[in-house]
Amino acid sequence: MAKTEKRRQPSRIPQQIDQAVRAAEDKKATDLILLDLRQAAGFTDYFLICSGTNPRQIRAIADGVIEALAATGTRPAYVEGYDRSEWVLLDYFDFIVHVFAPETRQFYSLERLWGNAERVEVTAGTR
Repeated sequence: MAKTEKRRQPSRIPQQIDQAVRAAEDKKATDLILLDLRQAAGFTDYFLICSGTNPRQIRAIADGVIEALAATGTRPAYVEGYDRSEWVLLDYFDFIVHVFAPETRQFYSLERLWGNAERVEVTAGTR
């Protein structure tokens, strides 16, 4: 593990983020990573980063997250990149969902950019 990569043991994550993770998984999102930015940034608490294999799947993942959270009365404050579907950003204030095409994700490398953030395991044990 690199020095800049901090991992935290699985812990309880906020319910809305758990719903977003499940919705992304239901749409077969790959490489899901949850970054805890509470100690690293002031504008949001978490980044949920995931990938889709093609534009249709990327939109389906974004739609799935939007629909799952809308069912509980939560709507994104801002949606960016939906039409191009290379990087869809869903801003929920307390957390931001990033759905990437693999090559776009590699190019922007948010995981590296936010290397001082803690990675939170998003497995069945955290829910």
